[in-house]
Amino acid sequence: MKTDRAFPLSSALAALGAAVLFGASTPLAKALLRDLPPVLLAGLLYLGSGLGLALIRLMRDRGWRAPAMMLREWLWLLLAVVFGGVLGPVLLMLGLSRTPAATASLLLNLEAVLTALIAWIAFRENANRRIVLGFTLIVAGAVLLALPGSSQPLGLGHGALLIAGACLCWALDNNFTCRVATSDALFIAGLKGWVAGIVNTVIAIGLGARFPAEPIIGMALGVGLLGYGISLVLFVLGLRGVGSARTGAYFSTAPFIGAAIAILAFGDHAPWRFWLAAVLMGAGVWLHLTERREHLGRSRLDDRVQHE
Repeated sequence: MKTDRAFPLSSALAALGAAVLFGASTPLAKALLRDLPPVLLAGLLYLGSGLGLALIRLMRDRGWRAPAMMLREWLWLLLAVVFGGVLGPVLLMLGLSRTPAATASLLLNLEAVLTALIAWIAFRENANRRIVLGFTLIVAGAVLLALPGSSQPLGLGHGALLIAGACLCWALDNNFTCRVATSDALFIAGLKGWVAGIVNTVIAIGLGARFPAEPIIGMALGVGLLGYGISLVLFVLGLRGVGSARTGAYFSTAPFIGAAIAILAFGDHAPWRFWLAAVLMGAGVWLHLTERREHLGRSRLDDRVQHE
């Protein structure tokens, strides 16, 4: 079968746009943790996403109607909300509270690796040696980051494990969302924001969290809208064109954006081990971004979208 058709440019740009917004949200969330407990911050981030996307959808459709989806698609969406909206952000906020923002940002590269592994094993998306080598370099960089340093720890222990857990949750979320990626992206992202935001905020209040000043709440909602809401809409649009494994590869640029902001804007310390890990991970991401379609074949999602 001839498969030399290039990836849709709009899908690639959507995936990269999602990466920029989400990457910037990590160091910004780290800064907000000075005034907000982790679980409450996770709730506010997704509430900002849900509120903002609901307004956008109301203006676009002049109403709120759920798209027509089959029962199994609703199940996939429910699983995506639970893992990606409720569990993932809580684990990330808890990990961020114990890990420098720049290091945490690079560790988020594990999400792409886990996304692809699940896509290949469970959903049988295609892969090649170039992709496998790229992910090997990313994992090597993550291991290097997790090793203890002589002067400052780089995240070994609970912080790194929590961030890895968040990556696993989002990897599951990516593959579940891929099953419903042909549905309304605004609806998918907005519903996830509402459910995850309400659940995490209620849990935080139950644990005794108190709301900070209104400007802090406003900043958290804004970061959530851009970094979790608009970013997820763009991510879903990317899924439609390139599948979950390859959208994850494009999305792998997000950690480098977050790390750069953490170092340049927030003055995070970056020892030699961090830079070596960044080179390894960057090489892995470059292998993914420069892959050629003719070596891969089409994913199941590509076939599904093409025939609809």
